[in-house]
Amino acid sequence: MPRPTVQHRPFGTTPGGEEVGLWRLESGAGVHAEILTYGGILHALGVPDTAGSTASVVHSLPSVEQYAEKSPYLGALVGRYANRIAHGRFVLDGVVHRVPVNDRGHALHGGPEGFDTKVWDATPVEDGDTAAVRLALHSPDGDMGFPGALDVTVTYALDAAGTLSLAYRARTDRATVVNLSNHAYFNLAGSTDIRDHTLRVDLPGYLPVDADGIPLGLVADVAGTPFDLTSPRVLAERLGSADPQVEAVGGFDHCWVGAAAAGTLRRAARLAAPRESRVMEVWTTLPGLQVYTANQLDGSLTDAHGRPLERHSAVCLETQHLPDAPNRPGFPSAVLRPGTDLRSRTEFRFPHLGR
Repeated sequence: MPRPTVQHRPFGTTPGGEEVGLWRLESGAGVHAEILTYGGILHALGVPDTAGSTASVVHSLPSVEQYAEKSPYLGALVGRYANRIAHGRFVLDGVVHRVPVNDRGHALHGGPEGFDTKVWDATPVEDGDTAAVRLALHSPDGDMGFPGALDVTVTYALDAAGTLSLAYRARTDRATVVNLSNHAYFNLAGSTDIRDHTLRVDLPGYLPVDADGIPLGLVADVAGTPFDLTSPRVLAERLGSADPQVEAVGGFDHCWVGAAAAGTLRRAARLAAPRESRVMEVWTTLPGLQVYTANQLDGSLTDAHGRPLERHSAVCLETQHLPDAPNRPGFPSAVLRPGTDLRSRTEFRFPHLGR
């Protein structure tokens, strides 16, 4: 069997003139991933189906310019704080910090110039069993209002079985809050409609939200609600629900919450294309999974294949700490202090490849 390989080529330049590279990881068994240094974007994830036909299962755009000017975080690494911080304000150790707001009066994914807008440094990782590239970013003290100088690495690794893993690590010189995630838009059929997919979410709770996407309070039990995906459900059935939480956002844009101990790698979700031609499992050490069904895509963007990206054309499965945790003492802490490394891991597994 061929060994995993890493290749590199230029991908263009940002509007500001920075060069952007594309790193292609090959599993040696038919799966490949393409990662851009701009935004740490997962630009492609090619996966064979049960008939052996390979297609990319993530939405992407044709150029750096389009990612920089129009992209709704397609495939990007988001931070310093993924998801929302209410009113762009939080208190840490008695000091008020403010993040520029960029979503209905709240800070989303680290503010308007978050990690998704940066060009990351890239280094291939030598390992005979995997194809890997390590991305690194330095976020200075005060970046988007966050305290502390933060050094982040995210290692994308593709193994011979076709599992794509993301290993996150961060350290700071001053107490800060950190929430790192990847914002890939998945469609396992390689199409532009996610409603015919089935989704299982193994987590027993979710966070009801207000009209701005801010959690209303404590974790709610999924039982008896459209958020009960503890057995596989066709997404069309749930997205058409009259439940006020679903209607308010036009689908799912909610965080599911697990009960496992922090740092434990466990399955959070299972997504399947029609007839299970492709199946993907999401495993993570993080406490939350934001499920977003591309409710705000409106066809104004055209993907790398020339297709308009419409509402409900994909689903994002964003492993993360909980939204607005810096303002919620009852949520698992997202505070990082000097002398302690933040570490987390997320894996995208494709069990159908072993059939």
